[in-house]
Amino acid sequence: MIPALATLLVFQLLGEALVLALAVPAPGPVVGLALLLLTLVLRPSVLGAVKPTAQTLLQHLSLLFVPAGVGVMLHLQRLGDEALAIGVALVVSTLVGLASAALTMAWLMKRTGR
Repeated sequence: MIPALATLLVFQLLGEALVLALAVPAPGPVVGLALLLLTLVLRPSVLGAVKPTAQTLLQHLSLLFVPAGVGVMLHLQRLGDEALAIGVALVVSTLVGLASAALTMAWLMKRTGR
């Protein structure tokens, strides 16, 4: 379990390093996960090494939301002050996402003849 956890942390570190070195506007852990996915596609044998540890971490995923919840509570006043802007951004981004998904689905259905 320790080597697999170390492997996952190394990919997170690689992601952070790439973000800093290349000034990529993305979170380091997301880049690290993309690198891990690429590695799993190219070398499927790595999956057997990290799968049990990843499943254990996923069982306790809800604990990882505690810091985010604490952060929200810490900035509750600011959230209240900017509630309208946040609400508008949420509604607009949701509508844009739904519209783009619908247009993509329509395009794919037309392309495949369904």
